[in-house]
Amino acid sequence: MTVQTFRELLTQRPFKPFRLVMSSGQTYEVRHPEMAWLTRTSILVGLDETREGVPAEFKICSFLHVATVEPLTPVA
Repeated sequence: MTVQTFRELLTQRPFKPFRLVMSSGQTYEVRHPEMAWLTRTSILVGLDETREGVPAEFKICSFLHVATVEPLTPVA
């Protein structure tokens, strides 16, 4: 995975939520493009959105350890 891959995922309109599956098996969901930030080598994923609309914490996910990216199905 590269920064360009994630830039394309985060800027597509309409935005399509996705799940990162890490090499460890841990998963992180990106439901809004505002809840993810890119660096040269990592994607930072915001977790536990507060009432103010900001993440309570974040995880740093190295591109090297992202095993797959899966689309999230819409909640019915």
